[in-house]
Amino acid sequence: MIRFSDFYQNKQTTFSIEIYPPKTERGALHLFEELTLLKAIHPAFVSVTYGAMGSTRHLTKDLALKIHQELEMTTAFHFTCVGLYKEEIKKYVNKLADAGLSLVVALRGDIPTEMGTVFVPPANGFCYANELVLYLREFNRFSIAVAGYPEKHIEAKSFDEDLKNLKRKVESGADIIITQLFFDNEDYYRFVDRVRKMGIHQPVIAGIMPILSFEQIEKITKMCGAKVPQNLSERLLLAKEDPQKIRQIGIEHAIRQCQDLVKQGVPGIHFYCLNKSYAVLKVVEGLKTA
Repeated sequence: MIRFSDFYQNKQTTFSIEIYPPKTERGALHLFEELTLLKAIHPAFVSVTYGAMGSTRHLTKDLALKIHQELEMTTAFHFTCVGLYKEEIKKYVNKLADAGLSLVVALRGDIPTEMGTVFVPPANGFCYANELVLYLREFNRFSIAVAGYPEKHIEAKSFDEDLKNLKRKVESGADIIITQLFFDNEDYYRFVDRVRKMGIHQPVIAGIMPILSFEQIEKITKMCGAKVPQNLSERLLLAKEDPQKIRQIGIEHAIRQCQDLVKQGVPGIHFYCLNKSYAVLKVVEGLKTA
């Protein structure tokens, strides 16, 4: 069985990629073209996300299997507490395990709009990610990644509360932590320092998203609470009407982030690529020429 920890045994920084399921056949074909290009950076794994209310869970399953079987890329599938009870979860994950997929990114999941501001678990389901991790561990068929938040989860009342939640997830059986995207490396370093002081020793993988458009950065930062450093924000604002310049600034910033992370010995960088290869390839190319 492949485990997340297998990828972080040496001192060399490992790359991985996150994608989301396209909703059309044309989108799926385009994604496979992009993934074929991304094979050049030898990602340890490709993780496939899972939509609100489980809205893309069947697409997630089908896409994860297709990438695994046709592109021969190691695949991780996301799974959340939203929308399924225990027996449905068991059936879903065991079908993937039977096909050779053992890597799961276990999450609570975003609160669906119709729920308002309070997450309501499904009947005979789970309310928190640590409960899901514990349940998946019972099958003894999966290696599990959980999320960490260098700037605190947007719903957490305090950083201490958020770290305690992370510790519960790890103690329930997580093998690695993948962070939410961030644009200031100091937030990541402080986070790792606090995590280690709590006795958590699992690899903390840095989540990096090269900025591709002004609209994208406004939407993403509002959704997850990640802050944009003032000097970067000012540069983006000045280039707001120039999409190519925005992309150039975003890629340059991501290269500097990754150069520093690699220099500091980060175990892995997880690229939120938004189903596009160009920026990630440019960032990795920038690392090679540094």
